[in-house]
Amino acid sequence: MSLSLANEYASIPVAYRLYLPESWTKDRKRLKQAKVPKDISFENKNQIALAQIESAKEKGLPPAPVVADAGYGKSTEFRRRLTSLGLQYAVGVQSVACVWTKDAPPPTPTQKGSVGRPRKLVSSTERGNTPPNVRQVATALPAKSYKNVTWREGSRGKMRSRFAAVRVRASHHDDVLSDLPYEEWLVIEWPRDETEPTRYWLSTLPANATLADLVALCKARWRIERDYQELKDELGLDHFEGRSWRGFHHHATMCIAAYAFLVTERLRFSPLSTSRRTQLLAPAGLPEGFRPRGSAAA
Repeated sequence: MSLSLANEYASIPVAYRLYLPESWTKDRKRLKQAKVPKDISFENKNQIALAQIESAKEKGLPPAPVVADAGYGKSTEFRRRLTSLGLQYAVGVQSVACVWTKDAPPPTPTQKGSVGRPRKLVSSTERGNTPPNVRQVATALPAKSYKNVTWREGSRGKMRSRFAAVRVRASHHDDVLSDLPYEEWLVIEWPRDETEPTRYWLSTLPANATLADLVALCKARWRIERDYQELKDELGLDHFEGRSWRGFHHHATMCIAAYAFLVTERLRFSPLSTSRRTQLLAPAGLPEGFRPRGSAAA
């Protein structure tokens, strides 16, 4: 499980943790053999990711929109937490995700009786309250809604596809009630040579964001995929053959440190302005109370 900071010039992992299945965390003998710290308990991937993001924010790392795949984007809890942290996002969602649209608006909560506070929730089981899924929204859009967008230069030329973006409200399918969430963007990719849309994202970029800005952010995950490829192919991230929690994290830390050095060297020769390059290369301070391993206690 990793968190990376990325922009249009560079990217680097800033948090890294091994995910343990619940079956592992219930096996105390196995945990002891692998020297897993006693305070490590089972957490799902969303919980680990949110903890990494919250830690980065607390430590003063530059705030930025969060980009994640549908494994995280499908979680209402994950998206809501990012919003409560004051962070925008562009996260993948599955084609079955349901949303309210201008043509299929969420119903107005009805007040039952004259006693009590006005209702803020609407019943998801009431007749006529069935929202469309994002695939249905995408196929119902007129052809003119889809525009060709180029988001970067790839190894084989410009990366280009057809996209559309509409304002929606995500529908949260609770058993009895579902609330009326904030308005956000639904971004759809439908390549011209495909019979149906291929990818979907939800994004909380501002309502005046351009389609090009939305696509650029949605497609920013390629940098993280490239990081992993280089960490494995060039720096041996996948060569670890140890059997301990600490050993694995030491190995990953050294690989990431070496990668950070290479990224820094590349930026020295990049066509950036001096001020921009200085900002990217600014050293981070050591944690308070830091003491190198093996040094005297004093």
